[in-house]
Amino acid sequence: MSLSDQINQSIKVAMRAKDKVRLSALRDIKSKIMVEATSGNGQEVTDAVVLKICIKLHKQRKETYTLYKEQGRNDLAKEESDQAEIIEAFLPRMLSEDEVRAEVLEVIRATGASGLQDMGKCMGVLTQKLAGKADGKLLSSIVRKELSK
Repeated sequence: MSLSDQINQSIKVAMRAKDKVRLSALRDIKSKIMVEATSGNGQEVTDAVVLKICIKLHKQRKETYTLYKEQGRNDLAKEESDQAEIIEAFLPRMLSEDEVRAEVLEVIRATGASGLQDMGKCMGVLTQKLAGKADGKLLSSIVRKELSK
């Protein structure tokens, strides 16, 4: 079952359960998928595209949560946090820092990178390999640290 189909099934379940928060988060994902499907670029909406959409929405929810917490709006922050958890269910498990470091070291060895000038080469391979499994900022900082040794 594709990721898009899983989201559609989850929408139906949330509607039957009258779970407004879950339904809102899932409908947001569905609307972004529909926008992508009708964008006219002739590209099929694959699981990879749906995954990118989910990652982007999850990141937005986390950022909004932080913003609401800073402003003392705990009611809105809770809703954003709840929606982020719902979206997170459709994301692959994120790698730990040690797992990311191991992947970085493997790519550095495979590409023969020797210094910071090779960071772009490493990042290109790693972003493809770890798409959706590692945060870009974490990935970049580890690559920078390892290449500057």
